[in-house]
Order: sequence, then C-alpha cells, then structure tokens
Amino acid sequence: MADRVRVSIYEQVALYAYVTQVDARRAAGSSSPIDSFRKLQWKQRRQAATDGTDSLIRSGDSTKGIPESAAEDNVHEAAPALMPSGVETVAEPTTLFDEFINAFVASDVTISNIEKLHGKQLDPHGVLSIPSKREGNSLTLCTFEQCHLLVVFGGRLLKDITQLLPNASAIDPLKLERIAFHTMLRGRQFAQALRARVPAARQRQSLRGARVLRAATNHVLADWTQRREFSTDEAKATKKTPTYTDEFIGKTGAEIFHETLAELGVDVVFGYPGGAILPVFDAIHESEHFEFILTRHEQGAGHMAQGYARATGKPGVVLVTSGPGATNTVTPLQDALMDGTPIVVFSGQVATQVLGSDAFQEADILGITRPCTKWNVQVRNVKDLARNIREAFHIATTGRPGPVLVDLPKDITAGLCKVPVTKEPQLLGYYGAKKVEGNRVDQEANLKKAVELINKAKKPIIYAGAGALHASEELRALARNANIPVTTSLQGMGSFDERDPLSLHMLGMHGSAYANKAIQDADLILAVGARFDDRVTCRVPDFAPEARRAGAEGRGGIVHFDISAKQIGKIVPATVGVVGDTKYNLQQIIPHVESKPRSEWHRKLQEWKARYPFRYRPSEPGAPLKAQRVIEELYTQTKHRDDVIITTGVGQHQMWAAQFYRWSRPNSIITSGGLGTMGFGLPSAIGAKVAKPNSLVVDIDGDASFMMTLTEMATAAEFNIGVKVLLLNNDFQGMVKQWQDLFYEERYSGTVMKNPNFVKFAEAMNCEGIRCSDEKDLPEAMAKFLAADGPILGEFVVEKNEHCLPMVGAGRALDEMIIGDFDDCPPTTSV
Repeated sequence: MADRVRVSIYEQVALYAYVTQVDARRAAGSSSPIDSFRKLQWKQRRQAATDGTDSLIRSGDSTKGIPESAAEDNVHEAAPALMPSGVETVAEPTTLFDEFINAFVASDVTISNIEKLHGKQLDPHGVLSIPSKREGNSLTLCTFEQCHLLVVFGGRLLKDITQLLPNASAIDPLKLERIAFHTMLRGRQFAQALRARVPAARQRQSLRGARVLRAATNHVLADWTQRREFSTDEAKATKKTPTYTDEFIGKTGAEIFHETLAELGVDVVFGYPGGAILPVFDAIHESEHFEFILTRHEQGAGHMAQGYARATGKPGVVLVTSGPGATNTVTPLQDALMDGTPIVVFSGQVATQVLGSDAFQEADILGITRPCTKWNVQVRNVKDLARNIREAFHIATTGRPGPVLVDLPKDITAGLCKVPVTKEPQLLGYYGAKKVEGNRVDQEANLKKAVELINKAKKPIIYAGAGALHASEELRALARNANIPVTTSLQGMGSFDERDPLSLHMLGMHGSAYANKAIQDADLILAVGARFDDRVTCRVPDFAPEARRAGAEGRGGIVHFDISAKQIGKIVPATVGVVGDTKYNLQQIIPHVESKPRSEWHRKLQEWKARYPFRYRPSEPGAPLKAQRVIEELYTQTKHRDDVIITTGVGQHQMWAAQFYRWSRPNSIITSGGLGTMGFGLPSAIGAKVAKPNSLVVDIDGDASFMMTLTEMATAAEFNIGVKVLLLNNDFQGMVKQWQDLFYEERYSGTVMKNPNFVKFAEAMNCEGIRCSDEKDLPEAMAKFLAADGPILGEFVVEKNEHCLPMVGAGRALDEMIIGDFDDCPPTTSV
C-alpha cells in the first residue's frame, strides 16, 4: 500500500453522487438510484463500522455511508429538481459510486488542516473530481449537473490514488451560481469551526468513522434541503429563461434593498440598527416608501412583525444587525414557524472576507436559524440581492406560510452592482410556486370519498384550525347546510362564529368539556386546516376512539384537509387526506354534502352544553377580582364592535381569554400557540395596531408574561401606537403555580413574583396607567381603559389562587378532564 496521503477538502468526500437522467429513468418505470438509496439500512453500515475494521466506508458496504439523518429526513429528495435536463446517463450510477468508494477507504477519519496532495494545494471548499475506470466516464462530485446530493465530511485518505491524480481536479463550488456555503474557512479555521459544531461532551473523543459524519454533516445537508419541497416534474414545468435588467447598475446593495422592498409593497419595517447593517439603515433613512418602527429589543421586532402579518395576511418585515441582533430574533422565528406566520427577517452580517474569523458580532446565523425557518439564505453577491429578497417573500407567503431569514454581509450591502441582474425568483421545484392543490386525479377521488363519509356519518364534527381562517365563509356554509357542529383549535378561533348554536367553542387541554366529549364520541371528524397539536389530542392513542372505529368499518373516520401533505397522518392516522388550499377544497365538497337533521346527535350535544358550561366562582365582597370576570366585562363592552383585535401573552390569562371571550371573526385573536411564547402579547399588539390603526387592539396579558417584553411600551409611546394592555396581575406565574398546586403539593419553586408598580411603570414609559382591584369599580375602569386615545396599561388585580378549568392533566385522555365543583355557579355571561 502506498504511503498515507492526508487531504482536507471542504468536509471532504461525497456520500452519494451520480451521473443521471432521473426523469428518463422514472419515465421508463425503472427504479432510480434515489429509490434504491432509500431502501438501504443504516444499521448495516453501523455493523460494518463495528466489525473490527472500524472503517468508515468499506468496499462492498451496501449502505454507502448514508447518514442516519439523511434516511430520516429524506434529504435526498431536495436535489433532483436542481439538475438541468439533458444530462446523459453514461453508466449505472451505483457502479460509478462503487468505483469511487473502492478508490477511497477512510479507516481513520479525523479533522485535519490542509496538506499538499502530491504537490497540489487544494482549497477546503474544493471537491475532487475522480474519473471512472470506464473509458470516457467521469464522476464529478461538486456540480449540480452531475451530482444528486453532495454530503461531505473531513477525512484521511488511505488508498493509493496515484493513478487517479493525473485526471483529478479541484473545483470550487462557490463559483457555481446555485451553491452557497455559508462559510469560507481555510486550514485551522476550518477545523476549529467544524469542531465547534460537535457537542462539548464529545470533543475529547477521537472523531472517527460515523462520529465525525454525524457531527459534521447536518448543517451541510441543510444547505441543499432548507426544508423546501421539490418535485422534478414541477421543476420542468416552471423552468424558464430569466430576464435581466440594468436598472440597478451603479447602485449599492443597500439601495437595491430599499427599492426592492418598495416594489414588493412593504409599508412598515420593525427593527434595531447596528454596525453590520448600517449601510441599509442609511439607505432607508427618511424613506418615502415605508415606515421604520424602532423597537427596544429585536425579539420585540420579531413579534411585532408577527402581529402585523396575522392582522393583514402580508409578511411582516424585520431588520436587525449581526450577532446578538440576529440571534435575538430566533424566538420569533420559531414561533412563526410553528404557527405558520409569514415574516421575513433581514440580518446584518460581517463582511464576507472575514466570515469564519470570529469577527466582532459575527454569528453563524444561517446554521442557527435553519431549524426555525422555512428557508434562509446568505447573499454572496450584490447581483443576487434583488432576486434573493423576492425569493424570500415568495417562500414566506406560499404553501404553508412561515418565516424566512436573509443574511446580508456588510460588503454586499455597501458594494456596487456592476452587471445586469434578474429579479425573478429562481426556485425550481418549489411547490409554493403555484397554488397547492395536490394531484388532481388523486384529490378528486379523495374529495369524493370525503363526501361519502360525511353523508354516511351520524355524529360528525368539524375541527377547524388556523388553516380555516381564510375559509370562514365556506366553513359556515358547510356546517349550516349539513347541520354539523364546529369546534376549533386555539389558533382557529374566529373561523366560525362562537355565538352560533352549532359552535362547541375551543377543544383541548383547557377547551370546553362539551367539545372534548363530542370529539371523543363523534363517528366522523372533519379536520380543516388543523394539525392535531398535542394540546388538542392529549393522549394520542385514546384520541377519537369512535371515529377510528367508524373509519375501520367504513362508516366514518378522520378526514383531514390541510395545505401541507406532511401534516396529514403525522399525529393521528387519517382515513382520507385532502392536500391543498382548504378554501378551494371546501368549495368542491359543499354542493355534494347532504343536509341532515342529526337530531339525536344534537340532543346529546345540548345536554353536554347545559351540563358543562364555562363557569367560575364569583369573588367575595372586598376580595380581588376574578380574571374571568374581567374578560367577561371586556367582551360586554366590545361585543358590538366588529373591529376588535385581541392579542395575548401565554399563561392562564391566554386560556381564560379563549374561554370567556366570544370569537366571531377570523384573525380577531392573535396569540402564540405552538411555541407558547411568554411576552408575545404586547409586541404583537403593537404590530397589529400598526397594521390596523383604526381597530381597537387590546393585549390581554399576565404579569409574568408582560414582564418579558414590557419595554416595548416605550416603543408604543414613541410612535403613539394606541395599544391597550389589559394586565391581569396575580403576582404569580399562574399556570405553573396551578400545576404546582395540583401535582407538586403546593411547592412554589420559582413561581412567586415581586412585581413593580405597573401604573408608575406605564407613566415612566410616557403611557397612561390605571388600576382596578374591586369588582364594583370594574365597569367604570374598563370603560375608561377602552376610551383612552393613546397607549394605556390597565392593571386589574386578580385572585392569586384561581385555577383555569377545565383542564386535562399530562398523560390523560381528552375526556379525562378536571372540571371543578361549580354546579352552584352561573355559566359565563359571554353569550
């Protein structure tokens, strides 16, 4: 064997690559290499690594080193759409791959610096091109033209490759238009950056074999996948020659940013400046196109953008600096991802020439935000800026909406554009490129089956989520025409008028007892734009037992309408899944659904409603207010208006707002559902008020939640944004205390709060503040609170020991609720 040759090539060696014409192979009905790779088992690879040789990739190993994460996430589905058509298939890809693997056997994988390979200095971002032994065939491991998926990792080469060197070449993928690594590191910097991604507990271990693979590949995989949904057929259908314009020649990246946002109709941007983003802030100074709202914290800017987006349906825009400015937006990004809210965050970044050098306020924001964005990108050339911005807005608002981050290095925003550019998004294969309706042949069959099950069902129920908010008219028509009761998730409240007799209000952990009982007893659940969150299903195996039985017997089941195919069957198995826009699909079934009285079913529902209304025990004279009573008073004084928007923080107050306010319009409640972010209420209210300045916007908040973002009161005061904070103050983290009362023997660990004087705080922030602690003063205090012109904080002192009921405890089934003893108490007055 020849002497060992050590080489470091950007996280080195491709795990799988092939020369292909995938479309032709599939059209012929043969199995593609993609399908073959899916069937390979990671356990076989692990066995090979532990058979005594400890080799990373052995000759004849059937797994070809496929990482566990790739098998789980199907990351290989991302690349085919990026390959141009017309690539010749010169040999069986797996044969070429075998030849490549046989030429490279890594039995002692490590992370090393760059060294010379027979006199050649290879760039760490370069990738070797190894020729096949077959005459005229070459396997190149870097270009999308010939590579299915590139996954690379650090390694030491142990095979004699002398005979391959004359035809080997190093190619820099950064020069290829469609590939963009987020770092440009050389030598020791590269090794240090890679080690930084390895958990601290493993840094003292020798990074060998599969360990370095798992430690190093996840962030590289994301460069290709970005959780986009790709389809080769879609790519072909949408591929077109881009048009170029010279309108940006001679302009800076910051000026291009300003003009592009103006063209996209952006009217407000929330954010906070800093050194790395100053070129952009200089360009938007006194902009005539949009207003800039200076927040007090970048997290607040993100939540304001969420509030704006939820109130308008347009993407909220955030502009922050690099490092901590960017990392402070992570919570809003994750919150927006879980709740399907379209926001676009623009983050400053250090100049490209110092990326990876631990420069001041540098952060790998692409790596940090990949798990919490729908897509992210770092702009690496001024000519790409306008296109990348449009791509970001397109992805954020199509399909299931979500957050996108665009990273702006300072030399890009300060640099001049010198060539014509294309502004058109180039996202071949992205499903959101057109209205998602799924495969029409399959969809028509599924819609027909859904109609059949609805017409057969004797005890149907509609479960509406946030995906039904834009289809409220269709939802109402379906429910009334077919006489089907409706319950909603927390985020779906307002999609169906809760004052309607068919309404069962919210279901779930703190939902109505009658909704929970109904969904457990229904023989058909029609889920519309809902994702079966764990707060709705509770103990999943015991969720909807009757509907599951009916589905097995062909007389009912669970019919799931959602825009994302990934959601259907993800938590609860669906009898029928209908992918696509809920509004469109409901329109298709409404004419075919039969109207039936379902008298016995409705009689049972009315019995449950009478037996289990929302109740609470009124406060005694002189005692603190009950939070439920405060919300009832708010509803009483605002129910005649059709322009009310309520936001909430997270805690007991959020659930009481859901229970004791009556939601009759879409997008009238803005709250953090999936992530449950405390501090969401105030900034999201500011964003909603900016979006809808003539609407009454009230933040129902708790003291603990409010304290997390209370400095944004200064933002409201500075820009005279007339939000109203209805603060329910019980000097506790109420929801956590409730769990400590019920399950931890009243050990109040970390939940007692010593609060400031909130009225004085509001006044210090240049806002109005009032306080109410007696029920006899409540109507007058509420009227004064609602009549205020500018921003106001109304502190309502409420009972410390009140529990939010009904409640389903952890590990319990949906109908195993803690109801409470309220038989002698009147039901809610919110009717």
